[in-house]
Amino acid sequence: MKLLHIIGARPQFVKAAMVSKAWAGHGGEFFIHTGQHYDENMSRLFFDELKLKEPDVNLGIGSATHSEQTAQMLSGIGKILVRENPDIVLVYGDTNSTLAGAIAAVKENTTLAHVEAGLRSYNRRMPEEINRVLTDHISDLLFCPTTQAVRNLEREGMLQGVYFVGDVMADSLKFFAEEAETRSDILEKLGLDPQAYALVTLHRSGNVDRKHKLASIFKELAKIDFRLVFPVHPRTLKMALEFNLDFPENVQVIEPVGYLDMIMLEKNAECILTDSGGVQKEAYLLGVRCITIRDETEWVETVNAGWNCLAGADSGLIAKRFVDFQPHSDRPRIFGDGHASDKIIEVLNSSK
Repeated sequence: MKLLHIIGARPQFVKAAMVSKAWAGHGGEFFIHTGQHYDENMSRLFFDELKLKEPDVNLGIGSATHSEQTAQMLSGIGKILVRENPDIVLVYGDTNSTLAGAIAAVKENTTLAHVEAGLRSYNRRMPEEINRVLTDHISDLLFCPTTQAVRNLEREGMLQGVYFVGDVMADSLKFFAEEAETRSDILEKLGLDPQAYALVTLHRSGNVDRKHKLASIFKELAKIDFRLVFPVHPRTLKMALEFNLDFPENVQVIEPVGYLDMIMLEKNAECILTDSGGVQKEAYLLGVRCITIRDETEWVETVNAGWNCLAGADSGLIAKRFVDFQPHSDRPRIFGDGHASDKIIEVLNSSK
């Protein structure tokens, strides 16, 4: 049996690496990189650290509007599917690469599997939410990271082909955390002591593409009397320059970092402030309090468990939550047992 993985963004590189590792010896593989993350620190470094197979094809789509990017990906992926004729197409997460790969697979009558299915923020203004919903409704196999994700699909009438496997990112942290301790020197390079800084990540279009929201976030960050470390996403840097916004003085701006460095920055932070779904989840898994710079989250389980709180972008609550929000409970194991990838492979093999 031949698997075809469609990837394009850093979280997808991590997820695909774990599934590919579990698939070794079971059959053939083909990787399409759409080029959605094309920055060297956001692509090449991740492949090297994760020991992920070099993409068989890089479409090099790069930045564009959502519709243009998705259309170009759909066209490129469709041609490759006809040529390669895989048995199963795997798509990951909720990016434009996810949706384009899903539509292409369905159009070519290829079995489609969605890894990280069933997530819902219930905010249809978010492109990611549209990508999730559409991909789930056309997939044959739905691999859910949490039991809440399974319930979300049930509410939408999806009962067949749904599997609770746990989260492949939990697999990845379990596998790479020790390696990060020995291989990463990011704390020494930046002169950081554990628990003496907070980590900031920001990239959602709803936050960074609107001047008033980005300005509001910067204003709130400036109020925080603590050292903030901010690996700046290229999109965020671009928009800050276009809007003529200065980063707050208490923010240490650094370039995007690799996966192992990111694990170390997350693990040793006193707090994480983010609008990233993946970073929210990693904060929970690592036992670091998280302030989400959004009005809603697809990872509601982390909020319900008391380790994540929603502060919004322009609510004036970010600095306040930094001071007054502290977890007061244990962390239930909501993301599975660290063997999600193996469970995915069991299902794929049984679907032959």
